Amino acid sequence: MSRVVQLTGRIKPVAAYLATEDEAIASAKRLAALFAEGASLRDQERVLPHHEMEQVAQSGLLGITVPSEYGGTDISNPFLAEVVALLSEADSSIGQIPQNHFYILEVLRLAGTQEQKRYFFGRALAGEHFANALAEAGPRQAGQIATRIVADGVGYRITGTKYYATGALFCDWIAIFALDPQDRTVMALVPRDADGVTVIDDWSGFGQRTTASGTVLIDNIYVPADAVVRHDQVFERPATLGSLGQLLHAAVDLGIARAAFTDMIKFVRNRSRGHFQLGIDRATDDPLTIARAGVVAVKIEAAGAMLERAGRKVDIAQVSPSEQAATEASLAVASAKALTTEAAIDASNALFELAGTSSTDEKLNLDRHWRNARTHTVHDPVRWKYHAIGDFHLNDTMPAPSGIF
Repeated sequence: MSRVVQLTGRIKPVAAYLATEDEAIASAKRLAALFAEGASLRDQERVLPHHEMEQVAQSGLLGITVPSEYGGTDISNPFLAEVVALLSEADSSIGQIPQNHFYILEVLRLAGTQEQKRYFFGRALAGEHFANALAEAGPRQAGQIATRIVADGVGYRITGTKYYATGALFCDWIAIFALDPQDRTVMALVPRDADGVTVIDDWSGFGQRTTASGTVLIDNIYVPADAVVRHDQVFERPATLGSLGQLLHAAVDLGIARAAFTDMIKFVRNRSRGHFQLGIDRATDDPLTIARAGVVAVKIEAAGAMLERAGRKVDIAQVSPSEQAATEASLAVASAKALTTEAAIDASNALFELAGTSSTDEKLNLDRHWRNARTHTVHDPVRWKYHAIGDFHLNDTMPAPSGIF
């Protein structure tokens, strides 16, 4: 990887090494406690979490999915999902930012050469952060790619514009997705500060405000041949790329649901009032409030259980790849994604329903939970999850391998 090494422009302290899954969870909990303190202010004033993402990198969490044969912990997927859920409960923008980092590492695991795996997995273990430049606004259909990669001597050139590049502003490496001359999708890994790469902080969504999911301008950048991965090869055999990516998106939603529920409980206990006409002195004595809180709690608990089960299905499909295992993983993750979506929206709605009018005070910024839930859950419409599940059971139709199944 000599040509890639020459492209890396800065040296960072080596990250901590997390040897076990329990260590990863403990690290995530420690960071979550720190991040929760400033989450509301960061959202209100749109303060981007540069420092917080440096803490994530130095914690060792960015290397926890690296396979053991390359020196990593190779954490199981239920634990990985819980790490993301913990970070998201504290600050859902921070929880979402590394989602595509783990997706990119999975592409490397499935389609990278041995040399690419040794080098880039090593970078992840050192605490370097990978972000993507995938989505484009030009094509008529979401998910289509128009950006081209063309040969230039022993390497390649890429020119294009990418949108919704979550995490690109904070990362060390950007994975640029493009079509080669044979119309095959490839993933080119380039340093964020490479000549010709410009990352623009123009994300203006009303939720997930500090993910910095803005635009990446790619102006005739040079990419060494050994930094290009054949992404299309992932889908030539049963694989877990889509199910893993969706599992982590579901974990973000679960974190949002937990955060909204926690703030609702705190507000109702300490600030909401009873109703004198109904003879209820305290809001916590209202039987309808109690029942509604119970409904939300059950939904969140069920969503967490579904996420854990789906993570185990992804584990099985990674260890023993087969069409059946990959399908079971995709359907389990789709089910979990459907339920975590409902849990996040229901919990953030119930917060105001039960807490009352005073909870809508702008100074409290409790609406960030609803804004985050509503923004993040439209990434991959849940109606298509239900369609895929129903189509399988009614028509034996397997979900087509892709980044969303």
